[in-house]
Amino acid sequence: MADARACDEVVAFTSDLIRIDTTNRGGGDCRERPAAEYTAALLAEAGVEPVLLERTPGRTNVVGRIEGTDPAADALLVHGHLDVVPAEAADWSVHPFSGEVRDGVVWGRGAVDMKNMDAMILAVLRSWAREGVRPRRDLVVAFTADEEASAEDGAGFLADRHPELFEGCTEAVGESGAFTFHDGAGREIYPIAAGERGTGWLKLTARGRAGHGSKVNRENAVTRLAAAVTRIGEHTWPVRLTPTVRAALTALAALHGVEPDLDDVDALLAKLGPAAALVEATVRNSANPTVLEAGYKVNVIPGEAVALVDGRYLPGTEDEFRATLDLLTGPGVDWEFHHREVALEAPLDVPLFAGMRAAVEEFAPEGHVVPYCMSGGTDAKQFSRLGINGYGFAPLRLPEGFDYQALFHGVDERVPVQALHFGVRVLDRFLRTA
Repeated sequence: MADARACDEVVAFTSDLIRIDTTNRGGGDCRERPAAEYTAALLAEAGVEPVLLERTPGRTNVVGRIEGTDPAADALLVHGHLDVVPAEAADWSVHPFSGEVRDGVVWGRGAVDMKNMDAMILAVLRSWAREGVRPRRDLVVAFTADEEASAEDGAGFLADRHPELFEGCTEAVGESGAFTFHDGAGREIYPIAAGERGTGWLKLTARGRAGHGSKVNRENAVTRLAAAVTRIGEHTWPVRLTPTVRAALTALAALHGVEPDLDDVDALLAKLGPAAALVEATVRNSANPTVLEAGYKVNVIPGEAVALVDGRYLPGTEDEFRATLDLLTGPGVDWEFHHREVALEAPLDVPLFAGMRAAVEEFAPEGHVVPYCMSGGTDAKQFSRLGINGYGFAPLRLPEGFDYQALFHGVDERVPVQALHFGVRVLDRFLRTA
């Protein structure tokens, strides 16, 4: 089991990584190299030879391999990203890049997304080096750039240009899973991700006849775009249940003592109380308009108007998603993928999932592990190009009232010290025997 020093180090590493500002503003505006060099140095001290790789100068990834005791076993990938989303210091109670430890909590951007998991990985490997521990199967660890944007400089670059580093990897664990979800009735639920909705960021372009703002214009691009955006925003997508979501609903229904009526999912969700939040975003596709761009002067009707839409689709539904967008956009409005990534579904009846469950239950015996599907996406999408099944497993035991999911990309992002201690112990237990 991870020693006391590992518990101290996971807190220190989380704080140190937060203090290294790796804000990713998109469009290439980020520099992960200082965090990558910090990570690589800690790996080297643990006897892991780090490889630093860049597609773009300053956008650095770190990869290392730990040899397992069973050469016949498939390798396991453990990954975390080094970049973070922007933070406005004026909005925060504590400076977002201070890494301050106050009242048993580590504060700062990346505390839950996901420098905490990066720190857990490093603390576990260094603990193993002190004890002389080797895992059963080869472990490949990857600390990536650019996850908070396109991943083109990160996991996408690694999967496309350096697949040899992941030779033998068939499964992976990464962010967003095995955190405590309090259901309001005294139960602790630990959702482990086994799926992700696909990413379909859309660009809508409406074209019309430019003209004077005082004249009647039945070919107004702004009007056409506004109508299309309204149709998309108000559309009710049909329920489409994947195997992971079915399993999640069935498990949650059993915990709440209700019939798992999968023919009336909305009624079932209403019976699950707060726990419905774990699945309600993944029972159907979605498309949310987010950006509008049109015109340059109040008395000039523009010939073109543009909107951006954040679309997400479940595994097996991309064709339906495309066909629905064709209908909703209507005449005079074209759409295209501004950014597209696949939806994922990983099997649940495998030893890896059982191992994650066992590791959580050892340190939270009163907890209830359930599978779930992420509404968004992670680097698992890029690594899936290499035939790797990805799971979300970044364990944290959180106190009631601590809204973990709201802190992703939110103000005052923070993580309790005790949650980090729990995480490093669970991850250590899992990786030893995975």
